[in-house]
Amino acid sequence: MMQAQANPVINSAIRNDWQLDEVRALLAMPFNDLLFKAQTVHRENFDPNQVQVSSLLSIKTGSCAEDCGYCPQSARFNTDLEPESLLPLQEVLDAAAKAKSEGASRFCMGAAWRSPKDRDIDRVVDMIKGIKSMGMETCVTLGMLTDEQTARLKEAELDYYNHNLDTSEDFYSEVITTRTYQDRLDTLERVRNAGLNVCCGGILGMGESDNDRANMLIGLANLPKHPESVPINMLVQVEGTPLYGADEIDPLVFIRCVAVARIMMPTSRVRLSAGRDEMSDEMQALCFLAGANSVFYGEKLLTTDNPVAEHDKKLFQRLGIQMGGSTTVL
Repeated sequence: MMQAQANPVINSAIRNDWQLDEVRALLAMPFNDLLFKAQTVHRENFDPNQVQVSSLLSIKTGSCAEDCGYCPQSARFNTDLEPESLLPLQEVLDAAAKAKSEGASRFCMGAAWRSPKDRDIDRVVDMIKGIKSMGMETCVTLGMLTDEQTARLKEAELDYYNHNLDTSEDFYSEVITTRTYQDRLDTLERVRNAGLNVCCGGILGMGESDNDRANMLIGLANLPKHPESVPINMLVQVEGTPLYGADEIDPLVFIRCVAVARIMMPTSRVRLSAGRDEMSDEMQALCFLAGANSVFYGEKLLTTDNPVAEHDKKLFQRLGIQMGGSTTVL
């Protein structure tokens, strides 16, 4: 495994002051030039042939009070999704053990809550402690939190908290009306103040403009500290949700966004997340060339299909990519 080493030149390139014209210019670069630039940045900070693998489990499904236009778990939409209450502890631990046996180094848990109750946090804490005892990293996404709840998660030694910006501030109200963009930022601030690592990204293909994509990336890169993990999702269209039938994003535009995310956040793990089931092997290979170095794998990504682990392993073999759990940058 390659060892971390101090590199003041690379560290000085980390910025939190990106402007729209700069990001639009990156997105508009000739494709080959953009990928070369992104791969150069990637190699300065990471092993170019290693991908961190995470597995995701929905521990509480459906009946969510939010109206996120992409999400089949909203109680407001008729998607034929069967709601499920919070899973028993042992069922979660068994799923984590299976994920570890298939090569996952991080186990992520998602619960369809707007804001969890304190008693819910108590049960999630037990899950975190059990998974940590297996030697795996942990991540949860539970909605908006209080300061006391983030402190509880920190005490349980949670590694990451996921809370996506989803899209640009300007486009946000076109997708979600039950909470504001500022609500997202407030939760991220609480998570940071508690000393937790941040997993924060967005979704492409929801009808957003080029400026919205650029501004979403700016929103991520101009946070006080870059998220340690940046999931780049491609909209999975689910019948019954308001975004069903949206125009699909051009695969090359998606890859460009991955490359620009790598350039703007050079030491973050950029993760291919939702939508991988609809990506060809060739598209994923270009995403890895563009600087993606983390994936979710398994049969399900919360409630939508995801490539099965064996297919992923074969793809990694074909590309000469190793599955690794280290979050250390060079």
